[in-house]
Amino acid sequence: MVRPISDDKRADIIAAKQRNEPATQIKKWFNTSERTISRIWNKYQKTGTYNPTPNTGRKSKLTPKQDQQIKDTITKNPDITLIELNDKLSLNLTEGGLSFHLKKMGLTFKKRRSMQTAKNEPT
Repeated sequence: MVRPISDDKRADIIAAKQRNEPATQIKKWFNTSERTISRIWNKYQKTGTYNPTPNTGRKSKLTPKQDQQIKDTITKNPDITLIELNDKLSLNLTEGGLSFHLKKMGLTFKKRRSMQTAKNEPT
């Protein structure tokens, strides 16, 4: 995993670029790539800051309205399976994706079809 460049190092790279130091020289001083130097410099020129952009992850495929529909459906029918919930609300998610989303919403784990059939099979 690549570690982010410290704010001190970013500030030093900006200072070197402002002194018109060549990127090849800066690259040697800070043991980084010219591409990284270019990215830091371009961001500084556009935004006035050199702070890294936080990685917030992928945006949810579901809207807040769909989140509310999920909560309402589970409240009315707490025994609904993931597949039934997905089909009823036309969410178009995988079982795993829906399960993960429910956990992010703070809702309890919903039954999967495989668990339901195993539970209902005679022993």
